[in-house]
Amino acid sequence: MKKILILFLALFCCCFLFSQEEKKPSEYFSYARKIVDTLASPSMHGRGYVNDGDKIAAKFISDEFVKLGLKSFKTNYYQKFNFSINTFPGEIYLKTKSKTLEAGKDFIVGSTSKSVQGELEMIWFDKTTASDKKQLKKLLKQEVDKKIIVVDTAGIKEQFKKAQSWISKSAGVIYIREKLTWDMSQIVTNQFSFEVLRGILSKVDINISFKIDSKFISDYSSQNVIGYIEGSKHKDSFIVYTGHYDHLGQMGTEVYFPGANDNASGIAMLLSLAKYYSLPENKPKYSIMFIAFSAEEVGLIGSMYYVANPYFSLKKIKFLLNMDILGTGDEGIKVVNATLFETQFKQLQKLNSQNSYLTSVQPRGKAAISDHYFFTYNGVPSFFIYTLGGIKAYHDVFDKRETLPLAEFDDLFNLLIDFTTYVQEY
Repeated sequence: MKKILILFLALFCCCFLFSQEEKKPSEYFSYARKIVDTLASPSMHGRGYVNDGDKIAAKFISDEFVKLGLKSFKTNYYQKFNFSINTFPGEIYLKTKSKTLEAGKDFIVGSTSKSVQGELEMIWFDKTTASDKKQLKKLLKQEVDKKIIVVDTAGIKEQFKKAQSWISKSAGVIYIREKLTWDMSQIVTNQFSFEVLRGILSKVDINISFKIDSKFISDYSSQNVIGYIEGSKHKDSFIVYTGHYDHLGQMGTEVYFPGANDNASGIAMLLSLAKYYSLPENKPKYSIMFIAFSAEEVGLIGSMYYVANPYFSLKKIKFLLNMDILGTGDEGIKVVNATLFETQFKQLQKLNSQNSYLTSVQPRGKAAISDHYFFTYNGVPSFFIYTLGGIKAYHDVFDKRETLPLAEFDDLFNLLIDFTTYVQEY
């Protein structure tokens, strides 16, 4: 019995060690980790439009293309385009008599805000001041052109709708939020605004002082980064991998948005696939194009520009895979356009099941939420894939390289390669 027990324990240990060996990260995982760590670092300034963050990131991706031996369609990998953007390169603060709020964590600036500085009285619009008709009527009689309205819509959404005109007359607005989620704007409005995390401001403080240093750029020049690997059999037909490298950039002189999951992770996958297919033993039958888009966060501008100015007929694209937010995967992946291309989606599910890659491959319909959209609209078969589960940081200062697990990177990487093989065969 003792010998049997020892034999069982030895067998268990061997199985355990073998399973541990199987789970060892691949060389592509290590490469992807370096890409994420670089793109989400402070040196990239959030890959936005302050301190040339987008250009620094584009240069890094271009240099990787060179190292991997990707070909360019033009004299270099860049496809230039211009757009308008409101930026915040200078000093930003928000403080009351009792506290100084921390930018990025306690508050964010409204993306359409103009440059402004001063100190004004706060008028609260919330359940305690506008919950019934009498209170609301009294509140809406107040002159607010030289005041800041603090808007907390919890429980009074209908009253908020009725107060829109009155709120628009104020000098500025502070919106109380459960979570701070920043965005970008191509316009500037007369009214400045802030978003503040719930529980930060107190009604004990009557006044609030503030400063926003914004800079509107009407004709900012950015670039998509585009390269390809020539196919061995179908040189003029393409499988396309895409992902956006831009993020939200800086808000003031101290705060930047790392964008590790959104979308340093997608670019890490794109470059890892380029690394794989650049090896002679993995040379694809079809040519494979790699596009790193800029200005996705501004409104899919980079991909819209490419579709309007393609390097070859869009009809030559056999399939496109757009990769955006690939840093987790504990709960599998979601596939946008799955209902449009059911045959290909079922094959993706089959490949995943056969190889036990991800816990789930879930379908989603058509959605204009990432860079695949204008390709789909123009008849290109395409999927947009994003991971599920894990960290919830999104469009905030907490989307950091340090906390991004890349939990299912290798499994998704292998699934994409298997799917690409399938696409080349049908």
